[in-house]
Amino acid sequence: MSNDQTPISIPLFIGGEPRTTTETLTIADPGKPGRTVGEAAAASAQDVEDAIAAADAAFPAWSALTGPERAARMAEAIQGIGDDRDADAAILSQENGKIVHEAWVDALVFELRWNLALAHAEEVDGSETLEPVAGAIPNRTLITYRPMGVVTIIVPFNWPIAILGAALPHALLAGNTVIVKPPLTAPLATARVVQRVAAKLPPGVLQVVTGRDADMSPLIEDERIAKVSFTGSVGGGKRMMEMASRTVTPVTLELGGNDAAVFLEDAILDDEHLDRLFAAVYDTTGQICMNAKRVLVHRSRLDELVAGLEARLRGVRLGYGLDEGTTMGPLHAPSQKSFVEGLIQEAKDAGADVREFGELPADPELAGGNFVRPAVVVGADPALRVVTEEQFGPVIPVLAFDDEEEAVRLANDTWAGLGNSVWTADADAAARVGARLRSGYVWVNDHGATRLDLRAPFGGVKQSGIGREQGLHGVRDFQEPHAISTLVP
Repeated sequence: MSNDQTPISIPLFIGGEPRTTTETLTIADPGKPGRTVGEAAAASAQDVEDAIAAADAAFPAWSALTGPERAARMAEAIQGIGDDRDADAAILSQENGKIVHEAWVDALVFELRWNLALAHAEEVDGSETLEPVAGAIPNRTLITYRPMGVVTIIVPFNWPIAILGAALPHALLAGNTVIVKPPLTAPLATARVVQRVAAKLPPGVLQVVTGRDADMSPLIEDERIAKVSFTGSVGGGKRMMEMASRTVTPVTLELGGNDAAVFLEDAILDDEHLDRLFAAVYDTTGQICMNAKRVLVHRSRLDELVAGLEARLRGVRLGYGLDEGTTMGPLHAPSQKSFVEGLIQEAKDAGADVREFGELPADPELAGGNFVRPAVVVGADPALRVVTEEQFGPVIPVLAFDDEEEAVRLANDTWAGLGNSVWTADADAAARVGARLRSGYVWVNDHGATRLDLRAPFGGVKQSGIGREQGLHGVRDFQEPHAISTLVP
């Protein structure tokens, strides 16, 4: 697919059929101002109603299947999903801005997560029996897990296909029917992938609805919606909670982070480990919720670590995501570019040591694109916004500490708690410090989205979220425990 491809058009997918709409969303290219990548259908109120009704009608038959029966149908539906991955990646790169290799991995992870979810087919229908206790409890109680109903899954722009894979297969395997809401500003590749899967499932089991956020409220507020799974900003998560509260609908929220990579005094700082850190900070131009947002390093290793990051930043080539040789694309939105530039300028104005790298693209076609030179802020005042807020861009503050207690205190002194990391040659120290970090996930000598164990539960604490995705925990998050208790004479 060339950079000059004809803009594509993506319909809705409701009740087993594609559906065009009168109004559409124009999807802009964040690297080439004025260029349109394609158009997505803009659902009307009736379209949204039809999607909910179709999912609701399909629920009884889908939920009546056993876990293995659903898994078999899901395995058939995913067959061949990678045949069009190159095209999916090219579209995602253009609408998102990320380099095409990352977009390709984004689509690959969806398939990996789907197949890992199916490994739990035999556990979905699991049960537990509580026997009577003589003289205390005269009941025998059977505990099972039941599907919830119609589930809405809302994914963000940054890794939309991969993130969908952390929820969609688990929700379907659990026995629910699903409506997927792709990201408003980058829906094309995600909708393409989901529609290919949905077409192979029974009508109504899986819908895809694109449209303006203001028209999507029934996907959260309608009484037929049994669960909402949302990945996005903290502000967006709070809005989801508020809307869902009107019908007391449960939510799973995977939100932002301000998480720390903690380098102890004995941390290994060879090329392999520094490459991991660099990816953990700057992948997707810094626009990943679980990226490292603060680097905390023992004061004796500060210069060495910063030098390692600088060596890698000198090799960054800012450019268009599809262009050969590009290692970092633009930020997704002009508003985010302004925000990140504001953080960097504030740090400069405060006298922080701000070191910027790379050159803005010289290609006139890219002039005015959402490009920001990657930066390191050394020795920043902990009160600066570049430290306290989620940057979601290619800038990282590096702060020194003097002992383990200070490192833990600094790491936990934040509103967030998604995924921290501990870097040390001492396994005991890694376990000790890792256990004290207030986050839902902790890496050791590693960090980042591509380094997750996709079998393990993932999610945040504090304002980083509610609930867990992936693995059997992810399946159970889309089920309700159900107890039947019988009095035993």
